[in-house]
Amino acid sequence: MGNLAIFFGPEGGSVNRVAKSLAAKLEQQKPDLILINEATAADLERYDTIIFGISTIGRDTWDQKFGNIDWSRFMPIISAFNFTGKKVAVFGLGDHITYAYHFVNSMGILAKEVVKNGGELLGKVSAEGYDFQDSEALEGGLFLGLPVDEDFEPELTDGRLNGWVAQLNKEF
Repeated sequence: MGNLAIFFGPEGGSVNRVAKSLAAKLEQQKPDLILINEATAADLERYDTIIFGISTIGRDTWDQKFGNIDWSRFMPIISAFNFTGKKVAVFGLGDHITYAYHFVNSMGILAKEVVKNGGELLGKVSAEGYDFQDSEALEGGLFLGLPVDEDFEPELTDGRLNGWVAQLNKEF
């Protein structure tokens, strides 16, 4: 895979747990774990292969594009960054029950920004087996990364991560 980093945020909570679990499953590649609230554009430059982990904000903070302060600060860096030559995958946490019409939207917004800026997006996942109404992360029946619902489907997370790691190992 080359040099690999998992950029994630926010610290603590579900995204943090999933990022650490993913890193353990990718142990052979020795990924670096980098908190978004500590990351810079120079950090993005250092890696050929990048995995982003993001959560989708709730309705109460939709008046901002990203309610999470870590991602609010980092998204302008991503928007200005040239991802040409970078292989990128995204996992997104979302709640398919409470936010069925906005399931993992932030993952989609992030993935589209990476592609717009020249990145090669890998790790797309079939929508089969997911129950939701709508998502900005869905294109042509595929999610633009791995959706994870730790609120209502935590028992599926490990299996979904295992399948995604096997897929990434082939694609990266």
